[in-house]
Amino acid sequence: MSDIKDHERINDILLGPLERPALQWLAAHMPAWMTPDILTGIGTFGAVVIAASYWLTNDSAWFLWLASLGFLINWFGDSLDGTLARYRKIERPKYGFFIDHTVDALNETIIFLGFGLSPYLRFEIASLALIGYLLMSVLVYVSTAVSGVFKISYGKLGPTEIRAIAILINTFIFFFGNPTINLPIGSTGIVDIAAFIVALALFFIFIGSSLQQARQLAKEDI
Repeated sequence: MSDIKDHERINDILLGPLERPALQWLAAHMPAWMTPDILTGIGTFGAVVIAASYWLTNDSAWFLWLASLGFLINWFGDSLDGTLARYRKIERPKYGFFIDHTVDALNETIIFLGFGLSPYLRFEIASLALIGYLLMSVLVYVSTAVSGVFKISYGKLGPTEIRAIAILINTFIFFFGNPTINLPIGSTGIVDIAAFIVALALFFIFIGSSLQQARQLAKEDI
């Protein structure tokens, strides 16, 4: 089994060329009182803002803008906490890995279920997408333990891209609503369809990646 502090981090995301310099600049300009743990808390606060905003869209679509702000807050806290620790050379590999990713699982649950409480996405489809996302998270963490490679991006997509897509979806819904499409099973909103496709994609990526890594590990263990 791999030691957490020695793992190789792979984050080959589409927005990486923009995100990495931005995070380094932010880390260099953070006040002394700002700590990685505070940033982790800010990320969770962002998740709560997102969920509450989606729920409040039952009263007004204007809360979609607050949800988008929540995604920015969540990105700021979640993406910067580890960067700040590495910048200041105050890493606590085991503690940091444990806290970061258990909190991530909590945040993901809050966000997906919050979206399911909005008038735009059926709760059961939001739950299905959450299961797919959590399965991918489990794959990442187990792979890190057995291979020493912490890969948090697949097909150039990672948490940052997902947040950006969510903001684009919020903007689309605000201006154009949630048009319905007539299917054999009945009328369904396009957000439901998109979320269902994402959920299926996550399931297939999880299964394919798991089988691929299992074959590789089987060869290494011979």
